[in-house]
Amino acid sequence: MEVTAVATQGGYGSSDWVTSYLLMFSDGGRNWKQYRREESIWGFPGNTNADSVVHYRLQPPFEARFLRFLPLTWNPKGRIGMRIEVYGCAYRSEMVHFDGKSSLLYTFNQKSMNPTKEVISLKFKTRENNGILLHREGPNGKHITLELVKGKLILFLNSGDANLPSPDALMLGSLLDDQHWHSVLIELLDTDVNFTVDTHTHHFRAKGESSYVDLDYKISFGGIPRHRKSVAFPHKNFHGCFENLCYNGVDIIDLSKKHKPQVLIMGNVSFSCSHPQTVPMTFLSSRSYLALPGTSGEDRVSAIFQFRTWNRAGLLLTSQFQHRSGAFILVLNDGKLKLSLSQPGHPVRDVTAGAGLNDGQWHSVSLSAKGNHLSVMVDGEAASMAHSLRGQIDSGDTYYLGGCPDNSSDPGCASPLNGFQGCLRLISIGDKAVDPISIQQGALGSYRDLQIDTCGLTDRCLPSYCEHGGECSQSWDTFSCNCAHTGYTGATCHSSVYEQSCEAHRHRGNSSGLYYIDSDGSGPLGPSLVYCNMTDTAWTSVQHNGSHLVSVKSSNGESPHPVFFKYTASMDQLQAIIDYVDHCQQKLTFHCKKSRLSTPHDGTPVSWWVGRTNETHTYWGGSLPDAQKCTCGLEGNCIDSQYYCNCDADRNEWTSNTVVLSHKKHLPVTQVVMRDTGRPHSEVAYTLGPLLCSGDNSFWNSASFNTETSYLHFPTFRGELSADVSFFFKTTAFSGVFVENLGITDFIRLELRAPAEVTFSFDVGNGPCEVTVQSPTPFNDNRWHHVRAERNVKEASLQVDQLPRETQTAPADGHARLQLNSQLFVEISAYFGAGSSVIYDFQHYNDTFSKNSSSFVALFHEDLTLTGEMATLSFRTTGMPSLLLYVSSFYEEYLSVILAPNGSLQIRYKLNRHREPDVFNFGFKNLADGQLHQVKINREAAVVFVEVNQNARRQVILSSGTEFNAVKSLTLGTILGPPAADRDTQRAGALGFTGCLSAVRFGPAAPLKAALRPGGPARVTVRGHVAAASRCAEGAGPGAPAPEATRPLSGRSGSTDEGEPLVNANRSDSAVIGGVIAVVIFILLCITAIAVRIYQQRWLYEKNESNIPKTGDNAETALKSELNMQSTVSESQKEYFF
Repeated sequence: MEVTAVATQGGYGSSDWVTSYLLMFSDGGRNWKQYRREESIWGFPGNTNADSVVHYRLQPPFEARFLRFLPLTWNPKGRIGMRIEVYGCAYRSEMVHFDGKSSLLYTFNQKSMNPTKEVISLKFKTRENNGILLHREGPNGKHITLELVKGKLILFLNSGDANLPSPDALMLGSLLDDQHWHSVLIELLDTDVNFTVDTHTHHFRAKGESSYVDLDYKISFGGIPRHRKSVAFPHKNFHGCFENLCYNGVDIIDLSKKHKPQVLIMGNVSFSCSHPQTVPMTFLSSRSYLALPGTSGEDRVSAIFQFRTWNRAGLLLTSQFQHRSGAFILVLNDGKLKLSLSQPGHPVRDVTAGAGLNDGQWHSVSLSAKGNHLSVMVDGEAASMAHSLRGQIDSGDTYYLGGCPDNSSDPGCASPLNGFQGCLRLISIGDKAVDPISIQQGALGSYRDLQIDTCGLTDRCLPSYCEHGGECSQSWDTFSCNCAHTGYTGATCHSSVYEQSCEAHRHRGNSSGLYYIDSDGSGPLGPSLVYCNMTDTAWTSVQHNGSHLVSVKSSNGESPHPVFFKYTASMDQLQAIIDYVDHCQQKLTFHCKKSRLSTPHDGTPVSWWVGRTNETHTYWGGSLPDAQKCTCGLEGNCIDSQYYCNCDADRNEWTSNTVVLSHKKHLPVTQVVMRDTGRPHSEVAYTLGPLLCSGDNSFWNSASFNTETSYLHFPTFRGELSADVSFFFKTTAFSGVFVENLGITDFIRLELRAPAEVTFSFDVGNGPCEVTVQSPTPFNDNRWHHVRAERNVKEASLQVDQLPRETQTAPADGHARLQLNSQLFVEISAYFGAGSSVIYDFQHYNDTFSKNSSSFVALFHEDLTLTGEMATLSFRTTGMPSLLLYVSSFYEEYLSVILAPNGSLQIRYKLNRHREPDVFNFGFKNLADGQLHQVKINREAAVVFVEVNQNARRQVILSSGTEFNAVKSLTLGTILGPPAADRDTQRAGALGFTGCLSAVRFGPAAPLKAALRPGGPARVTVRGHVAAASRCAEGAGPGAPAPEATRPLSGRSGSTDEGEPLVNANRSDSAVIGGVIAVVIFILLCITAIAVRIYQQRWLYEKNESNIPKTGDNAETALKSELNMQSTVSESQKEYFF
């Protein structure tokens, strides 16, 4: 069947549930494959309790007959417990098996052909790494061939053009000889080709005009018929199975089974896929080993196996001879096989065989020893030690493959090499085949860290994350990029080693000379060689191939051929250079004798020049485009006032003009055409100078943020797999956020965390990560400092000025893509005066949602339930006790974060109205010390992780519950009216908070940004004196920030504001009168709503007593999803402040 989704649940009414698991599938039950959710994500998150259902839609789906769920972690207070549901649909399958000598030849009807498009689709599986899957020929050597070469599929395209040196080759896939089904789709559209293998697609456009659909009306599958084979295709046929083979919608296998005349069957072809499957095993770590019994007492040693790996070194096989008469050890060393023999009283003897055996391919090894002869054979290549053995050799009791147990006394286990990591199959000891299933069942041998009936080898270079032509190499658990000769550096060759402009070279103090510049930095364009002229302004000079004087004179009345100018940089590189500068110009000096630029009758141009975009231009010099005037015509000083250019005077003597073309959009000049040279004595000569550019828009673009209303916002930061951020800054602030961009869970942030500390933090789905650079001197010295941060799938790095570059390695298996959806912004702090507060109402949005969704109009706000949340905030205060954050519920549940009377941090969770709250005291120190502090709270069911100031971390377990039900609102500052909370929270809430708050988030909601944004949403209410404070981080002590750095956000500061929503703030008297009327109407509506609500609750209670709605879970899920969506949408549409 085709499996499209899976769902899991814990054990019914128990504490047993699985928190993460692996999903494996197979079509035969003896060779399994792990399903990956993303490029490097193997595991699935499971459940957090016994009752909720976790559902995953599989993208892409897969076909299988057997599924296997492997629990990885489970509830520490219970045991493994899983209820599983699998979703899918019936799957139609037509199969054919080729034995390596057979093929199908399909002849199609010419009338039914689509002359512009052909589509070929199939699935295949094999354990052979070479073979031709399909072949089609045409005239003049034109052909299309799909071939499996060393486990990779290559589509060869030969257009039949004799001028092209070799056919085009598109390569996709890797390790395709794993005996699992792989899908192939080939789409031919005239000269365009789309080639897809599994989930990877290669788009290709052929050179020239030759079409790939113009071929013969025959196509062979599984190989090339012998009568059609040529010298160009000596390769072997395919050995394995095809499934659902279709050509332009025609089922080829079905035609073959029915023996239709269109299909010619050649050789032994069967219509099932019953070839025997081999059972591989995976050595997962350097501590893995497999111990197998030897053929004790035999006077010979024999071992055969196949292996595949990416590692260059590792122990493959070792055994001690009987009676301790010696031992042999077979290792992989530097990609070569090395056999070492040791015997008492004799030096160790070595022999090597093979090379490059760490290429991920299957390699066969045969080891034998008898008499005084020892030999090893690799892929048919033999190496031996003749007459090397001393005395009688008897097979030992145990053979160790891949490694050794910790307590082994075998001499071969003392090797300094690590254990083998990779796959083995087809093992034989003493001419007796080893059954891996018997090992798995415990009936044979012993092992550690072994995964039987699957080969877990993955190609980490497919797709290659090495950029700019970097060469990818890999080992078992990681990959690396060789950036030599690319002009780029870093773990993935992402960052250019060259400056972006001559202005940047000038800033570094470099003198005039030839330099490489990389105008788009880490973008796809490579570096270009330019001349930098360092004067008061840094000029970038790009040369071309026509700097000499060009003479134009026609012969025999024919028009002269135009001259094309080729620059030392490509057109894309030139455009990048021009886009990043302020000004460009190009000097053109031309001399003319009886040669005009335009005709005297109607002004029709007979000479012109062509710009970068191949557009023709007839203006000259500094005039406006399309004015058809030279500079002298605009200035009124041409030699003949009747004409606008000196050459148009048509004199029989040499005249000249020197013009400067400076319209950036049209430069550089690629062609100059002079047509008026056919008359007697007509002649033209011209010289085109280099392209000169000055200025750098990406370098001199500073901005000052000196008031609380200053801001910048940018589009969403795009950098899923790799990205970099660089800038200069200077400040006197003690701390602050430079750049931040958010996703639903992912984020990036660059901040000055302390005067001498810059931090780059991010989350791509594996949890928050940080890289910090610390300086011996403070950064807030009002001097310019350069910051450069980079994040890629290999690592994150941060460098400030010339301080050492700090890095953090990314996990080998985990999320790789950074997914952001909001605008790019920098955080703002807010100052809270005495008695002030900000209330973020979750209820308001749900009202809006209920109005817009008929399926949810009957649901109430109390139905919003959270099984986990993340809350963050930064604060600075000297007041204690203080309320930092309070999240309330309709069910008298809450979360409060307060500072106790002694200044220590307290977190209180009450997730069950009938129980006392969980109170956690974090007595790190007195946090009401006027310094900036950060708090992060992450709850997953009953487990709460708390982090203070990035170094103090604690984990606590809740006893009051695991779900936060009916979330109502979030309050910062003073709570008006007694909350349904404990006394300490009530006391702190009455006193509120006085000081600075910033970076406040609860899940995806950002209440401070919502409040501080002009025209903020109506769900945010501001009471009292709450002011944006750009210098909030500088203030120390109990005082407010400097008066010029704060500004009340409500219409009137102080406690006179009675809770007017920020978006409706107005200073006019009419607004006050309107507000009074609105309050009266609001009170009447509230009374009516309360009465209706009491009636509805009674009706719902009676209904629930008799019948629990089956759609409750779905409604709850929808509301939770909608809460996340509203926060995401509203945040992504904001203007974020700098």
